[in-house]
Amino acid sequence: MASASGVASPYQENANAFAARGGVEKKEEDVSKDHEFGDLEGDFDAGSSYDTTKRKLKPRHIQLMGIGGTIGTALFVQIGRALMKGGPASLFLAFTFWCTVILAVNNAISEMVTFMPITSPFVRFAARFVDESFGVAAGWNFFIFEAALVPFEIVACTQILDFWGASETVPTGAIIAICIFLYAAINSTVVKYYGESEFWLALGKMLLIIGLLCFTFITMVGGNPKHDAYGFRYWKNPGAFAEHYETGGLGKFMGLVACLIQASFTIAGPDYVAISAGEAEDPRRVMPAAFKAVTYRLAAFFVLGSLAIGVVVPYNDPEMVAAFGEGKPGAAASPYVLAMTRLGISGLPHLVNALVLTAAFSAGNSYVYCSSRCLYGLALDGHAPKFFTRCTKHGIPIYAVLVSLGFGLLSFLQLSNSASVVLSWFISLVTASQLINFSVMSISYLCFRRALAAQGIARDSLPHTTYWQPYTTYFALLCTGTMCIVGGYEVFLPGNWNVPTFLFSYTMIAVFPAISIGWKIVKRTEMPAPEDIDLFTEERAIIDAYEKKLCAF
Repeated sequence: MASASGVASPYQENANAFAARGGVEKKEEDVSKDHEFGDLEGDFDAGSSYDTTKRKLKPRHIQLMGIGGTIGTALFVQIGRALMKGGPASLFLAFTFWCTVILAVNNAISEMVTFMPITSPFVRFAARFVDESFGVAAGWNFFIFEAALVPFEIVACTQILDFWGASETVPTGAIIAICIFLYAAINSTVVKYYGESEFWLALGKMLLIIGLLCFTFITMVGGNPKHDAYGFRYWKNPGAFAEHYETGGLGKFMGLVACLIQASFTIAGPDYVAISAGEAEDPRRVMPAAFKAVTYRLAAFFVLGSLAIGVVVPYNDPEMVAAFGEGKPGAAASPYVLAMTRLGISGLPHLVNALVLTAAFSAGNSYVYCSSRCLYGLALDGHAPKFFTRCTKHGIPIYAVLVSLGFGLLSFLQLSNSASVVLSWFISLVTASQLINFSVMSISYLCFRRALAAQGIARDSLPHTTYWQPYTTYFALLCTGTMCIVGGYEVFLPGNWNVPTFLFSYTMIAVFPAISIGWKIVKRTEMPAPEDIDLFTEERAIIDAYEKKLCAF
């Protein structure tokens, strides 16, 4: 097997050893015969057992798609709930700490994805490197996680529109239906059109957060209609730390924990970059740069964003407390919008609210894409019905897209419950799923390292390596595992018991092992020994041949 440069692949010895043990190793010439490569975007005609999506996503698409899935209403609206519970200092500390956890996860998944850039990578890595049953559970967990975020963002869109009193003039059900229709239209076209739409929507998000950070700095030094240089006033009055449930030091600690829970829901990044690997043009060149950019996004968007929120709004703001604490409509007035209104800035609150609306819509669009590709990847490996592998002539896994869109119908729950209540349910569900997903990535990476060592493959021969491994991965696994348990602890406090909240907080923690154990019993799977793990020898041959053809042009 040759690499894209024509030089012997650093994985050749491992591939030959695997073949000698009875595995199947194809030479590049055999792969070329099996797969007729089309254009430079990576089209190839393959059987149903192979990935038939198209490599049409360019570097700029990958970079901005990582932002598109990461930044949604949680950073602009829901973050106010955490501020209310913990105060500005707790919010800043929690978000800064959790960024280090996600950076550790990013380091782990980046090494594996650049090694083998395939569709639904971390799900298939879990099945290959750990155990098939573990991968099945990981895949369905990630699918539910991404699919549940679709109705979350749709409900958020209806809330944001309530800033203009939309629910009084347009039926909420009609708004929900329009969102689902638009998602269907965008995700049913050629993937490069999806990438292009997400590029511009994500670019708008990036400009929005930069603009809000600039707004924070300018207004805090007196650049506002009231000429009020408020600085860090709200860190002094009402204070840097809020008391949550209890008073004194315990109450402030519980406020910090509440902010950590919100951070674990809000902050993401590597999963949205990784999911696009199977449709990335020239993936082994593009993906390392995309993963490295996650570091800067974490610092710029989440660390600075959490600091800015605590500067512009006090944690006891009456309107914010009414929106989140009492479940009243109008939570679409994000903390930034509340600050602009209080400072007497006319016009700008409407512009920002409109941009936050596009951010919510863009995030939902990303979740349809990610969940459909995950379901497609599950079907490729035989862990979901085979018809989900069916693609249109443009490489769109259409049935997987339709199922993902079907989850959007859950947003109609809003018609019989308060929007803020429905949002809190979805937040609890997806937070647990996201934490499980990050834990899966960490475990898969540790098993991947064991396989490399057992098969005599030097880690520095990989296309991309990161610092301080495997210690950062152990750190990530400890933190994500702990937060899985802590995430719904408030439901056990006196007077807080609520069945829906409990179920949404802990269902996935029970479902994950149930799926894994059930599959293991039925299929009688076994955890492979490190020396027997097939490090995607055949799939690597396909990508090596594709990259060699790409370099030839």
